[in-house]
Amino acid sequence: MGKNILKNVIIFIVIFLGINLIFNAFTRDKASTSDTTNKSEVAITVDAQLAQEKLVTATIKNNTQAAITIKNDCPKEPLNVYKYNGTTWEQLNSEAKIDCGKLPELIIQPDKEQQIWYDKWNHALFGEIGKYKISLITTINSNEKTFESNEFEITQKGFFRIIWDSGFYHPIYNTMVFLINIMPFRDLGFAIILLTLIIRFLLFFPSHHAMKSQKKMQEVQPEIDRIKEKFKGDQQRIGQETMRIFKENKVSPFGGCLPILIQFPFLIAVFYVIQNGLNHDNAYMIYGFLQGFVSLDNINVMLLGILNLTEKNAYVLPVIIGGLQFLQMKLSFAKKPSKTGGEEKKRSETQSVNNMMLYFMPVMIAIFTASVPAGVGIYWGISTIFSIGQQLMINKAKTKSEPKVKVVYK
Repeated sequence: MGKNILKNVIIFIVIFLGINLIFNAFTRDKASTSDTTNKSEVAITVDAQLAQEKLVTATIKNNTQAAITIKNDCPKEPLNVYKYNGTTWEQLNSEAKIDCGKLPELIIQPDKEQQIWYDKWNHALFGEIGKYKISLITTINSNEKTFESNEFEITQKGFFRIIWDSGFYHPIYNTMVFLINIMPFRDLGFAIILLTLIIRFLLFFPSHHAMKSQKKMQEVQPEIDRIKEKFKGDQQRIGQETMRIFKENKVSPFGGCLPILIQFPFLIAVFYVIQNGLNHDNAYMIYGFLQGFVSLDNINVMLLGILNLTEKNAYVLPVIIGGLQFLQMKLSFAKKPSKTGGEEKKRSETQSVNNMMLYFMPVMIAIFTASVPAGVGIYWGISTIFSIGQQLMINKAKTKSEPKVKVVYK
């Protein structure tokens, strides 16, 4: 029993860490420490090499004993950007289509650092392959000084990134933009809901098959428990008999993970779109046949006027999404009551593992929801409601034939 519980805990920890690693790979890049030897009064570091479309991020470290001020030039780029044209450094300029409001100047205290993101200017300034650098002009002890970053390169996208962009991100990005433009009031929330339903209908058959496989796995589990009891201590025989039952009933021991795993690429793409995709700098990704019909102006990011879908919601939404996940898991583990107490005893190991999964997964999903923009949580919530409907269909469906289970005693 202990080994099985440990195995399932490890599986879910791997899934959880996998989600975070994947999301970290597509979120904002942290500035590199490639220039850690720079001990100037103000050190500016940028990743030495970035693929096209990766977000350029500069880290400014104040090594002085006085606060330094970075002037707010919005809607212009935060710091001066230069591109090497083969002979000289040419300054680049861009103005983002954003509402600057009354943004204050940025002040960096002594021995502190600050990250500067070019998310609203990234493609306009760094869209071409080449060599770049960033500079800051500021005043220190009444003297105006200029500080430059390390030189860095924008390189061609890799093969897998091209596949990812063309196969998942760009199609979902364009679908989202299209849906926003046909929604009343250009509502992002309803566009996310409709996009979720489209994706779930596209994934209906593979996810339905995975859920049925998970259900069948539960049906053969009592027989597997009896095998473990009968051949206790003979791991080779237990493995052989277990694999035979899996093969005869066309059951995969990992079928229960598939309903979540097959959604990963779509979930990541939706996250990437909501996180930073809906600003005007990314308009270059709009398909040619949609240009002139869609725009990124005046998008309503408030769901029902109370929830900003581009910002994190750390309390209410995670609880709701976690509750929906709990209900979906509860339905997926639903089983017929046993006829005898002995049968219940044999199932105790499986039930213990299921109980662990029943509570662990919703908590994991709730933590995940609290760490991403609320729009991603809405996507997961609608997707989970869809899964609940599918699970109810499977639970109510009459099994055409009982699982083929036969224990061979020798």
